[in-house]
Amino acid sequence: MLSCVKCHLPETRLTNDDLAAIFPEWPSEKIYQKTGIRDRRVAGPDETAGDLAFHAAERLLEGRDRSRIGFVLHCTQSPDYLLPTTACLLQDRLGLPQRCGALDFNLGCSGYIYGLALADGLLRAGHADAVLLLTGETYSKLLDPKDKGTRTIFGDAGSATLIESASPNRLHSFVFGTDGSGANFLIVPGSGMRRPAGPRPLEMNGPEVFNFTVRVVPPLIDQILERARIVFRDVDFFVFHQANAFMIEHLRRRLGIPADKFALCLEYVGNTVSCSIPIAIESALADGKIRPGMRILLAGFGVGLSWAGCMLDWKG
Repeated sequence: MLSCVKCHLPETRLTNDDLAAIFPEWPSEKIYQKTGIRDRRVAGPDETAGDLAFHAAERLLEGRDRSRIGFVLHCTQSPDYLLPTTACLLQDRLGLPQRCGALDFNLGCSGYIYGLALADGLLRAGHADAVLLLTGETYSKLLDPKDKGTRTIFGDAGSATLIESASPNRLHSFVFGTDGSGANFLIVPGSGMRRPAGPRPLEMNGPEVFNFTVRVVPPLIDQILERARIVFRDVDFFVFHQANAFMIEHLRRRLGIPADKFALCLEYVGNTVSCSIPIAIESALADGKIRPGMRILLAGFGVGLSWAGCMLDWKG
């Protein structure tokens, strides 16, 4: 089902040296030690999540028959407009057929897995033969310039994934979870209609997000394996949401995942929210870490609070 993944990063870099000049109490190397990040990409003033997803899709669709796309799904928490949906704008910009369905869905760190599940459902129901799953995020526009806790972590990006019924690569064993009681741990207050006086910058309770992750991810892995009817050693490679190096390395060690079977791909991009898993997949494919015949476990977790995971059987 999953045929191809391509990603796009904005040109502007925000380096640790740049941030150390703003936060002198955090030297460049200290930022790296805390986050595992050296650079992150930042969208320009007039560059949107839709633009980043568009450029990723152009990379993916080059040389492909666009008339085969039957649905566009766009995952973002920073849409171009409140309305119309950015997916509708992308259908036109990408030259996709007007018989194509298009919608946005608002989800963050687990959003890519949710998108894969939605695409899988559309294919299985016969509503489309090929689905274009896009992600785009410009969290940099939501951050407090004086908040080093968030500015050192988040980066902007876009991704495009082609999911089609003809692909030999199989997605299966989806598991989902939600705990809305933790919504305030990662939130942009006043950004919708609840308090329409105007949004405030993104607020993140880092310790609570860490505790949530450590609590839900190990059971998530167990549930995916149970649903797939395989055991831990049968998984050839693990791709988790790239939150920050400290958090996912803690999970890797706790779960006993060997370093060579684990994706770590945020040093030069940062936490790109819904784009982090596709960036890690594209990087692992390019580096030969994902090879034909491998079983790959995907897991996302974060804002919502929400979590999701699945298996990807990669045939090449």
